[in-house]
Amino acid sequence: MSVTDTQATTERELDQAVEELKVGAERWAQLPVADRGALFRQVQASIAEVADEWATTAAQAKHVDPAAPYAGEEWMTGPYGALESAAAYARSYAALARGRSTLDGPRVGRAPGGRVSVRVLPRTVKEWVLFNGIRAEVWMPPGVSERRVRSEAGLGADRVGECGGVGLVLGAGNISSIAPLDAFYELVAHNRASIVKLNPTFAALLDVYRRALAPLIDVGVVRVVAGDAAVGAYLTGHPGIDKVHITGSAVTHDAIVWGTGEEAERRRADDDPRLKVPITSELGGVAPMIVVPGRWTAADLRYQAEHLASMRLHNAGHNCVAGQMVVLSADWPQKDDFLAELRAALARMPAREPWYPGTADKVSRANAAHPDAEHLAGRILTEVAPGDQACTDEYFAPVLAWTQLPGTGAEFLGAAVGFANDSLYGTLGANVLVRPRDRRAMGAAFDHAIADLRYGNIAINAWTGLSFLLAGATWGAFPGHTVADVGSGIDVVHNGHLLSGPERSVVTGAFRPFPRSVLHGEPSLFPKPPWFSGSRSVTDTGRALTRYAAAPSWGRLLPVLLAAFRA
Repeated sequence: MSVTDTQATTERELDQAVEELKVGAERWAQLPVADRGALFRQVQASIAEVADEWATTAAQAKHVDPAAPYAGEEWMTGPYGALESAAAYARSYAALARGRSTLDGPRVGRAPGGRVSVRVLPRTVKEWVLFNGIRAEVWMPPGVSERRVRSEAGLGADRVGECGGVGLVLGAGNISSIAPLDAFYELVAHNRASIVKLNPTFAALLDVYRRALAPLIDVGVVRVVAGDAAVGAYLTGHPGIDKVHITGSAVTHDAIVWGTGEEAERRRADDDPRLKVPITSELGGVAPMIVVPGRWTAADLRYQAEHLASMRLHNAGHNCVAGQMVVLSADWPQKDDFLAELRAALARMPAREPWYPGTADKVSRANAAHPDAEHLAGRILTEVAPGDQACTDEYFAPVLAWTQLPGTGAEFLGAAVGFANDSLYGTLGANVLVRPRDRRAMGAAFDHAIADLRYGNIAINAWTGLSFLLAGATWGAFPGHTVADVGSGIDVVHNGHLLSGPERSVVTGAFRPFPRSVLHGEPSLFPKPPWFSGSRSVTDTGRALTRYAAAPSWGRLLPVLLAAFRA
């Protein structure tokens, strides 16, 4: 490769970082389990020290005023997520150091289709209060016994002497906690040191990351570097790299694995990938939002329309799990009323300019494919039929599509599941909205429909983005993708209880916020969720939640609740 002197200097620095990580990985392999847990407690403390700067810098990278309501997203998807993850791994290490299982605390139960489920939320009384009315489970594949789940939990966390070598983490450019979380998982689950290459959108966070991860950097198991595509290309071909993990697009994944143009075609035909080491990935997709019809009140219609709009508009639409396809019943008498509320929600959400590189081209592509689309305060809403471009093109922008299928009740839900499985690209996240009475009326048919959804993360009356933030949940595509057909990616990350071979995470929330939840018979005190784009107190909630995660206590929990109930 022809390089300039500047690039050569950079490459020498990268070479040195990889060599240092080799030594660090060997050192980590000999580190006692209790000491590993203690290091993650130190990481929790170092993240807390830079939390304010982290959230502020991430907001500025997205052209968001740190005092604006949207800035709260940067607290929750930045330092808060990293704090929760560090604490979860520290707890798992502590359990293993005492000779216990990482599953001694969570309740193990059953899920449809002969599956074992692991309850990961709520875990404590404080979590029960903080997330009142929300629960989360990890489902294992059919036929895997509880005994096997328990015996295999822990992965590589307690395998002293096992060295996973050096991995390359190619960080995402949309959510600031992703790169650190991916490096955490490589280290905890696989005893693998990581060189973390930042996406250019987060180059300004380089110093913050280095201070946040200082305990792991000091022991030699993490290095954080910035750079353009040339740096990434150099590292993917580096002989000292034993494994690659990427969060991004399938296009980027395939360019790394197969190359581009004629080279890629030849390599695919010969089954000769240019990447000679294993790769795992999280690559997004077209996320469905299935609305099960029922007799909804006017307040229900308005609230859930805002819910769907928020799934699309969070982070200006630049999320791999942003809802893109609303699936409605053509036979729902309230369909038009719901669509009117959805239009109103899109129009009234606070203004925010898309910031992610390349968004203008994606919006232009959506406009060209849908000339009759509605334009609402800079957002696009369009009706589509199965087979439309919106079913397979992840727009990663404030573009929302909707389609309609015949039927009601279990008939509609079955058709919607089939549409989501067979017509939409990707298997990362699916969302289902259903009134509790209608869910009960469907009985086992509802549970089996959820089991039939081939997605790695499912949210019922919630958003799958919550699954990303829950340290005990798993995050990744539905199992079965390969480098030749990568879909939404391969393997999982996060997975705070270190389960072996999980199938999916399922998050369930309340259909209505407090106090309407209680008035309609739902035992939930959860207010308007902070991921709602119209939440008035999301920044205060995010800041308070982050401070709580740094050192959980009843005293720090109260400000979170006070802020959340002002939403």
